Amino acid sequence: MTTIPEDELEFRFYRAGGPGGQNVNKVSTAVQMRFDARNSPSLTEPVKARLMKLAGSRLTLDGVILINAVRHRTQERNRADAIERLQAMVDEASIKPVYRVPTRPTKASKERRLKAKTTRSAIKSGRGRPSGDD
Repeated sequence: MTTIPEDELEFRFYRAGGPGGQNVNKVSTAVQMRFDARNSPSLTEPVKARLMKLAGSRLTLDGVILINAVRHRTQERNRADAIERLQAMVDEASIKPVYRVPTRPTKASKERRLKAKTTRSAIKSGRGRPSGDD
């Protein structure tokens, strides 16, 4: 798994909304973390592509991933939370997807399928109303 060096991350702190009393009006505890995924030297090209696809709406047009962290009441915990969430995204993007190799059905399996269809058709054809030919 690839780890992101802290010098590639940019942090901005702002005041969070919600409950917290006077503390919420005085202290900038919320964190907005910016990570330039497109120009990151620590990621390989396939990992960058998967990470940018995985980021979805958090990705800007410039290839920068924005993560907002407001869950905790302290700046340090929100900062750690943002780093942890980015690392989880990078870990998921660094796993190469396994592609399914398409296979063709064997001749015997095709024959079994057709025989089962014929048998089923015969069963169903016997379910109609009896004819008046007695």
